[in-house]
Amino acid sequence: MKVIAQPAFGVRENNPYTWLLYHKMPAQVTDFSYRRSFADYYDIFHIHWPEWELNEIHSATKAAARLKLKLMLIDALRARGTKIVWTVHNLKSHEGLHPRLEEWFWSAFTRKLDGFISLTDSGRDAAKERFPSLKHVPSYVIPHGHYRDEYPLDVCTDARKQVGISSDAKVILFFGQIREYKNVPALIRAFRAIKGKNVILCIAGRPNPNTLARELRAASSDDPRIHLHLENIPKERVQFFFRAADLVTLPYRDILNSGTALLALSFNRPILVPKRGAMSDLQGSVGTEWVRQYHGDLKAEDLEHALTWATESPRLHVALLSDLEWPKIAGQTLKAYDEIISRRE
Repeated sequence: MKVIAQPAFGVRENNPYTWLLYHKMPAQVTDFSYRRSFADYYDIFHIHWPEWELNEIHSATKAAARLKLKLMLIDALRARGTKIVWTVHNLKSHEGLHPRLEEWFWSAFTRKLDGFISLTDSGRDAAKERFPSLKHVPSYVIPHGHYRDEYPLDVCTDARKQVGISSDAKVILFFGQIREYKNVPALIRAFRAIKGKNVILCIAGRPNPNTLARELRAASSDDPRIHLHLENIPKERVQFFFRAADLVTLPYRDILNSGTALLALSFNRPILVPKRGAMSDLQGSVGTEWVRQYHGDLKAEDLEHALTWATESPRLHVALLSDLEWPKIAGQTLKAYDEIISRRE
């Protein structure tokens, strides 16, 4: 079986999800390019984030041209017999730059699929509700794998010393690229309402756009309990931030799935997440001792209660993620490919 995937191996440093999936797959997998897609025949074209242009290209004219080209390519590949598969990471673009263009694109794209993969049961239901044409397309639920063994975990010195945090503090961590939809200013506002000098909020990640950095610095400038690391965190330093944390929080306004949640659990850190998207599925899979949800907008009492829960509630030292091993996930994905290829129109 020959698979061309967008992306496959080339984005490992930014998001190792697809590298981990295809690295464990006993099939010939190629990173997508327009040239490669026509240079050889592929049984499967597997797309992971088709909305990329809607998030990253600010010109509506340029975004529309790129999306039209993508849809034309899909039509050409389907005419050659290639099956088109989408993994549903998101149901819409995070940035919402081009609402009318987005509505047109998703309607056209979802009508060209031969199968789709969701990371959870509720994600599959949400996809079918959002895009009715998917009700007649083969669908598969295959979970997001963990990130153990992908990030170094060999720290011999005090992790908190490495990131400038005292050993006796209680630490809340936000980690990852900082985008508007992740609602980090609201996290800062909620945290500032917490009393006590021995509580730290650590924010680690590069803001995008850069104007967010100014907003975050202004929001936290007079509170020494807020530690900002507004930069790309090198892979070897990721372990320091998670090992220093008592609680990892995701204050997102909009969420379906989250690689950051899996990353925190891979470092055996309890997480506070909004009761949105597939977070209830994650809680059901990993357990209430590791995943705590909050309702509505994040408030100071949500953070306070979650921090007490994270530091005082009993739990195993290691989160049980055996169902999220990549060889198993790769095998489930290959089985889905086989069924989609063998299905007659």
